[in-house]
Amino acid sequence: MNLESITLYPLRMPLVAPFETSFGRATDRECVLIEVRAGGLTGYGECVADSNPGYSYETVGTAVHILRDYLIPPLLGKPVPDPKAYFAQAAPVRGHHMAKAALEMAFWDLKGQAEGKSLKTLFGGIHDRVEVGVSVGLQASPAALVDTVAGYLDQGYARVKIKIKPGRDVEDAWAVRTAFPHLRLQVDANSAFTLADAPTLQPLDDLHLLLIEQPLFEDDIWDHAKLQGYFKTPICLDESIVSPRHARYALEMNACRIINIKPARVGGLANGLEIHDLCQSWDIPVWCGGMLETGVGRAANLALASLPNFALPGDISATERYYHEDITHERFALNPDSTITVPDQPGLGVTVNRAALEKFAVGKIEL
Repeated sequence: MNLESITLYPLRMPLVAPFETSFGRATDRECVLIEVRAGGLTGYGECVADSNPGYSYETVGTAVHILRDYLIPPLLGKPVPDPKAYFAQAAPVRGHHMAKAALEMAFWDLKGQAEGKSLKTLFGGIHDRVEVGVSVGLQASPAALVDTVAGYLDQGYARVKIKIKPGRDVEDAWAVRTAFPHLRLQVDANSAFTLADAPTLQPLDDLHLLLIEQPLFEDDIWDHAKLQGYFKTPICLDESIVSPRHARYALEMNACRIINIKPARVGGLANGLEIHDLCQSWDIPVWCGGMLETGVGRAANLALASLPNFALPGDISATERYYHEDITHERFALNPDSTITVPDQPGLGVTVNRAALEKFAVGKIEL
């Protein structure tokens, strides 16, 4: 089937509560929904690039530009690309993994619908439910953080990740650990520290954390290998892993003991599958990170996280964690065992709520 049209919808969606990390505070989520029509079917993808370049150089603005002017024009009127091969096909455009991943997600959705198979089935997933946790942004004080964490535990989350940054690190983590001695707890620095901060962070080693996520620069692997030598707690890499090649570098250098797979960051779901398989061959566990996705991206993440080496709970969370109203009819709910059920319908397994889409869209670009 040939690609007939592709429509881009830049979105702005209010969050249930502000979300603050080491690189800023957000009250709204901006992203781009991609709608691809081919052979009487409609596939959807989500570009998770934000409005500002704090996490990545990609933004909503750059993604729209790259999609509209470079990635989409060569595809129109041509057969739908094989999603496993699309990243290589798009190689003439350097970088811009989040833009590429959004298109690739839509191609997976179309493939699943055409074959009558869910993404979980296409990926070879083995779990009908996947373990999830919740990511908690910086709060006004350690006491406020403890109260916020308590609220999520009351909702049924069994694993919590807290954001840290210089000056808001050991004390915050210690407060949560003291209040909840048996909680599965991890911390995420989002590249806020340097190797020189290792002595400051050393007390984290006494808090029985699941992992310390991305403490050093977003493009660093070398110094993370040095840092891991200071800690018995596993270092987990996020921003540093932008491709299967970078995952191999990290494994060969012993730069981490866990890898966070965000499909958008690594260029798509196919690359996420490749990193999963690579880490599994090294006996290195992985987990699925989150980017405040709508139901579209959340469905894709759940399918990926159904694979066997996703051994740690992901930052996928229930819909209500982030949105009062989503753009999909389906809302993902937390099960009593801190899991979320993986969609089992063809493709992504979700349908777009057109009324909500029109409500949150701040533009529409038809190609």
